[in-house]
Amino acid sequence: MTDFIQYFIPIYFILFFGVSFLGISLKVAGRIGKNPNVLPKDDSAYALIGRYFQITLLGLFIYTLTLLFFPSQAFSAFMITSMNLDGLKYIGIILMIGAFLWVTVAQLQMKDSWRIGIDEEVKTELITRGLFRFSRNPIFLGMTVSLAGFFLAFPTMITLLFLFMGSVLIQIQIRLEEDYLDKQHGEIYFAYKKRVGRMLSLY
Repeated sequence: MTDFIQYFIPIYFILFFGVSFLGISLKVAGRIGKNPNVLPKDDSAYALIGRYFQITLLGLFIYTLTLLFFPSQAFSAFMITSMNLDGLKYIGIILMIGAFLWVTVAQLQMKDSWRIGIDEEVKTELITRGLFRFSRNPIFLGMTVSLAGFFLAFPTMITLLFLFMGSVLIQIQIRLEEDYLDKQHGEIYFAYKKRVGRMLSLY
């Protein structure tokens, strides 16, 4: 299991970032004629959240590479031994794979409305079909589940920190986007909020 984890986790996140962020973004950019990464670069609080998000993702990517190239150090550093169990690792791996597929499907269902950040220049279509019938934020839900799976598959204090930081930043970003969608779509979005949960509706 240790050898599998050493290679699975880095390959997983390379594919996750490559498909979900780079690949989908390039595909959408080709259709809409602009970069879908619209995170601001100014001095605002929103821009600061975006930078923290990018720093967290970069740190996560670097950490997974240490697992690949320096496995003995990575496996021995800050391990939570009480959770270092094969059963939990299998659950974590299943969650990670499921989250990757879930996020990819949700991004494809967004089509040209996919953005990284809030696009204040273009009023994008409000997507309510597909996975968006069960979650107002299926992509953020999938990212959170992926981080939870990562922690279960490789339970260290560092992966727990990534789970905590990622969850906090995701919840802040969700609320920023909800405020924007309230202004853009008004009653339509209000009705959608009443019908579908922020993260998941089980009915």
